[in-house]
Amino acid sequence: MKPQRTAFTSPEPVVTKKRCAVYTRKSSDEGLEQEYNSLEAQRDAGLAYITSQRHEGWLALDGSYDDGGFSGGNLDRPGLRRLMADIEAKRVDIVVVYKIDRLTRSLADFAKLVEVFDRNNVSFVSVTQQFNTTTSMGRLTLNILLSFAQFEREVTSERIRDKFAASKAKGMWMGGVPPLGYDVVDRKLVVNEAEATLVRDIFRRYAEHGSAAQLVRELEHEGHTTKAWTTQTGRQRAGRRIDQQYLFVLLRNRIYLGEISLKGRWFEGQHTAIVPLTLWNAAHAYVERRKQAPRERKAKHASLLAGLLFAPDGQKMLHSYTRKKNGRHYRYYVPYLYKRNAAGTVTGPGRADIGHLPAAEIEGAVLSQVHAALAAPEVLIGTWRACQRHPEGAHLDEAQVVVGMRRIGDVWEQLFPIEQQRILRLLIERVQLHDQGLDILWREDGWLGLGPDIGTHPLIEEQRDREPA
Repeated sequence: MKPQRTAFTSPEPVVTKKRCAVYTRKSSDEGLEQEYNSLEAQRDAGLAYITSQRHEGWLALDGSYDDGGFSGGNLDRPGLRRLMADIEAKRVDIVVVYKIDRLTRSLADFAKLVEVFDRNNVSFVSVTQQFNTTTSMGRLTLNILLSFAQFEREVTSERIRDKFAASKAKGMWMGGVPPLGYDVVDRKLVVNEAEATLVRDIFRRYAEHGSAAQLVRELEHEGHTTKAWTTQTGRQRAGRRIDQQYLFVLLRNRIYLGEISLKGRWFEGQHTAIVPLTLWNAAHAYVERRKQAPRERKAKHASLLAGLLFAPDGQKMLHSYTRKKNGRHYRYYVPYLYKRNAAGTVTGPGRADIGHLPAAEIEGAVLSQVHAALAAPEVLIGTWRACQRHPEGAHLDEAQVVVGMRRIGDVWEQLFPIEQQRILRLLIERVQLHDQGLDILWREDGWLGLGPDIGTHPLIEEQRDREPA
């Protein structure tokens, strides 16, 4: 009896399941309220394509990744962020879009996305532009298409900029924060009579005395603030205190003469002027005079610690002075916000109550620490070693450096103020005030910059002359 033979058939190949995510995007939110909108049309096209690839194991994920009203010029989109998070979590194998520019219009951004795709073994497929980023030909095709997409985006941006510039040249209001004195109605500047009266009053009062500090105090006492307005999205923007910075921006704003600015040039606007030219000129007589005042004060009254001194809360301390009736000048340092607001001491969370600090006293305290620090043994040793490491200081011996540093105090008063300032800026990085006094942050290589040739610095030359031949 012959044995029976049984025919065996090879099993069907196992198809690996591939989880597919459909991403959709539309630049504007126009039409998204319709029953069947663009995002749904893109998603249906993606789902149909996934169905056609079912034999390859493609399966559509239930979640949606939609961005309605978001530009493709950047990656800051909620739907895209969810997609990238799921990719990093290994929940996506293939990303399907209707067109490549739905994902991004930027080559740089696409390079970032492809890096994430490759790191997580994710493929990218476009329904209307059939390619796969796992192949070299697919990458080449993709880069070519992205180049054209970015070109189209740049051309569109140029058209928008040109239209914006042309509209401004015609005197049209093109958006932004409305200035005090005007409201925006139907994208046009309309005079707000109550605020316009305040603006004219500000110009008039400044033209009378030219004191910004006095005017700021008066406006605060009267309860006036900057413009309070509502954005296009309905958000309320409350007015804030008028300070000197805002005051001078207002005084220099030619929009009150009925003009519109474009890249530093001014054109006749389509809105009504609220400040007469005579009043503008009267106020600007003081504005123009103020431009030269800081230079004159700086040249006449030297500021030894300008740019180096900081208040306990981190504010930079500015140098200023006042002249009394007896003709004497009193110099002092004051916090930046104190001077800018010109009203009382600066207080608040994390801020010390600090106002005018006598300049002579605080400069004397700093110089005392400077002289003491330069004579300290550890500083002398550190400076000597720094000189040895530096090509310009290698020829100096230890005695020359030590004696020269110790005698800075003897010749300090003989130096011109500008030389004193230069030396302090070479030695000191920062002078920080605090409740117990002050701390000095030193520059490590400051001594090396005390002269164009350290070997010819007056202190060292004087020590050389004293040495026996």
